[in-house]
Amino acid sequence: MTEEYASMTVAQLKELLKEQGLPVSGKKAELIERLMEASGADEEVVEEAAAEEAAEEDDFFEEDEDWDDDEDEGHVAKQKPVLDEATQEALSLRAAQKKKTPSFRRTEWFRYKRLSRSGWRAPHGMDSKQRRNYRYRGSLVRVGHGKVAEARGLHPSGFREVMVHNIKDLESIDPETQAARIGRTVGGRKREHIHARADELGIRVLNRRSGV
Repeated sequence: MTEEYASMTVAQLKELLKEQGLPVSGKKAELIERLMEASGADEEVVEEAAAEEAAEEDDFFEEDEDWDDDEDEGHVAKQKPVLDEATQEALSLRAAQKKKTPSFRRTEWFRYKRLSRSGWRAPHGMDSKQRRNYRYRGSLVRVGHGKVAEARGLHPSGFREVMVHNIKDLESIDPETQAARIGRTVGGRKREHIHARADELGIRVLNRRSGV
């Protein structure tokens, strides 16, 4: 009986489990173990089935050795900024404050799709419920929602962003404290050159594209 379980397919094992009113989820080794527990058989077949599954997985990766060749081998790991303790504390405090900051939405953003896509606008009008700060309306932008001044203008990673449009703009960047952000009008071919030069200089590109 135990040898028969090992020679059966997963579909056949599931049919046996259904007939006995047992669960049919899991791998082949688990199905065999469940059947053997019900029939009181030995556990050697379970180990053999598990070994067969491991061997099949090894054979799969050996046959398909180039399964990870699509990864970009030239991609440099994300650089970390050199920050002092005060800046690190300011960044962590700003991150904690941001979690408590409400989402500022434009008046009537729930009524019109075009308003939901736009940014914040100060509400106007004598009868505006949002201007009068009714609780069922959105929050208003106030001075009290401002973040830590020491971390103002810094990227969440700690870098100070520098807009880049060509390779020459990279020469003035300090890799320890500044990171590059490529302009939206830069084409794909020039973007490739900027990526390559930034990797040579050890500069982090904040909006690096995976396909370029």
